[in-house]
Amino acid sequence: MRALLRRLAVVPLLLLVCGWLSPAAPAHADTNVARNATPSASYTSPWENVAALNDGIDPPGSNDTVNRRWGTWPNTGTQWAQLTWNSAQTLKSAEVYFFDDNGGVRVPASWRLQRWTGSAYADIPGTYPIAVNAYNKVTFASAVSTTRLRVVLESGQGSVGLLEVKAWADDPPAGGGWNPPSNLVTPLNEVWQHVESTYPNLYGFRNYGWDQVMANGGSINYCVRWDSSAGVTAAQRDQIHATLARQFKKWMDVMAGQDGWLYSSVPVKVVGWAVRDRAQLQWNDNSVDIYVNDIRENAPQCAEPCGRFFNQSGNYPNCPGGASHHYDMSLWLTSGFGGGAGGDWGQRLGSEYYMSNLNADNMHILLHEIGHSFGLDDFYDWTPSGVCCFLMKAGSASSITEFDAWMFRDWWRHLRSRYGR
Repeated sequence: MRALLRRLAVVPLLLLVCGWLSPAAPAHADTNVARNATPSASYTSPWENVAALNDGIDPPGSNDTVNRRWGTWPNTGTQWAQLTWNSAQTLKSAEVYFFDDNGGVRVPASWRLQRWTGSAYADIPGTYPIAVNAYNKVTFASAVSTTRLRVVLESGQGSVGLLEVKAWADDPPAGGGWNPPSNLVTPLNEVWQHVESTYPNLYGFRNYGWDQVMANGGSINYCVRWDSSAGVTAAQRDQIHATLARQFKKWMDVMAGQDGWLYSSVPVKVVGWAVRDRAQLQWNDNSVDIYVNDIRENAPQCAEPCGRFFNQSGNYPNCPGGASHHYDMSLWLTSGFGGGAGGDWGQRLGSEYYMSNLNADNMHILLHEIGHSFGLDDFYDWTPSGVCCFLMKAGSASSITEFDAWMFRDWWRHLRSRYGR
């Protein structure tokens, strides 16, 4: 597994940081766990997108013509949209934003929420408002634990649709201090001593994945560098995003409830695509910014004014669309590329490998390279005492192991003070 152009190899270029502010505590007492779910629906109009359900975009109004939408035109009757999690979530409330274009898609005659019990869907009691141009919130009488939350809509004057769904859960406790298993204490100490002795600017470097997530208040933005001559459909675009989010989540799940970590989920948003020829991208919506034939390292890239790698002050005054359109990392997919590379700039993999593993539970090369983006090292020439096989020792594991997880947490343990944690 190659770790070309890795994070610390470019330290001398990355010290243009004009101070660092600890992020304020999240304003909301709860966490929107919808962002970590997989969306699905009874039916989706071919020109709409089920990914709209939990893409994290607050609509400007019910007749949103700018962002992605989920709609069922021309189908009517009972329709549903669903969020599915890999593990049970304990929910306190949920909100939906209705899609209503004053034409074929209108607010429903009625709607309700259902939870999956393990064998069937059960209605969740509550008061269900119906309003346009606003979130419609249902607060549960008692917390609901489920792996699936379904929004059931009964059509009224037309077909139905949604622009966003939010599912609220308690923030994780701030506890969970440093308590690795006793058999891992020695190898973890060996790893950290090796890191400190190998990278003299370890603590001065300010663009680890940790810095990026914390600067954004608990989220991460990506640009896709499509370094291939192949075309990409809208469906493939959304699959590429979903796969990236699913793999990134595996590392974030390692941190939930750990040692003052703030976030139970870290949403991943793809804000841009870079390509040599616009005709390769077979969609016309404006859900992502598109950059054409802006070449760096002989590959398309998103605009430098929008990239954190180039603007580590956290300001993006020359980025079209402003700071909300900035990207923290790039997912660089290169035709014919073998192995992988990872660093503070993002991850690079073969486009063929990535596209053939869109539905894989563990895309081990991507997981390995994301580990580099957060500081984890390679283990080509040594192995810590008492451990043999783990993801960051390339070729010895295909998923995040307990030892990988504790190495990851150890990085947070040593860097958390810079964020006031």
